[in-house]
Amino acid sequence: QDEAGHGLYLYSACETLGITRNELINQLHTGNAKYSNIFNYPTLTWADIGAIGWLVDGAAIVNQQSLRKTSYGPYSRAMIRICREESFHQRQGYEIMSKMANGTPEQQEMAQDALNRWWWPSLMMFGPNDSDSAHTSNAMKWKIKRETNDELRQLFVDRTVKQADLIGLTIPDTDLKWNPETKHFEFGEIDWNEFWEVINGNGFCNKERMKNHVNAHEEGQWVRAAALAYARKTKNGG
Repeated sequence: QDEAGHGLYLYSACETLGITRNELINQLHTGNAKYSNIFNYPTLTWADIGAIGWLVDGAAIVNQQSLRKTSYGPYSRAMIRICREESFHQRQGYEIMSKMANGTPEQQEMAQDALNRWWWPSLMMFGPNDSDSAHTSNAMKWKIKRETNDELRQLFVDRTVKQADLIGLTIPDTDLKWNPETKHFEFGEIDWNEFWEVINGNGFCNKERMKNHVNAHEEGQWVRAAALAYARKTKNGG
């Protein structure tokens, strides 16, 4: 329910630019609109629910907190509402991982496995490195973005490494180390080939996810039609 609401907030913000909801959905279904790469990874165990809440929503919050200060008003106002709701998801996910990390050996193994699989995709959520980002320069100039991809990714790493250590989980990165001079964690190279494969529609679940979305949209047509009919009837005093 929360996530569907977040989508509606953002579609509404887009509509202020003159595009219609139907056009936006059609762009999504035909592959002309991008969506977060993280949705194209499979969930394999119960621990994935915790890892997604902790890492994926945690990464989203870092992005969204920055976007609350964006120069585009409708987007900024949507982000304020979204951040309030996402913070609950992140806390819930972290609590799940904490309980499992301090549970039975099987639970501990499951929690660590989920962290291993979701860590790198979560870092990819911030987009390509600044040097490879086609839009960062203009987005920063127009103050649509207030921090760059690399700055936000670093903030997420610094925050999350400490959280993992607190509950006894290990970040799956042999290059991870604290730099006392910069006061930041240094981390290994992201697999950018995987990133671009997923972005370009060749990820683990891209085709399955889009097929399910199209089917749900088509099968739900009668619900939308009924809702519109009821709205017209109510408006006319029926």
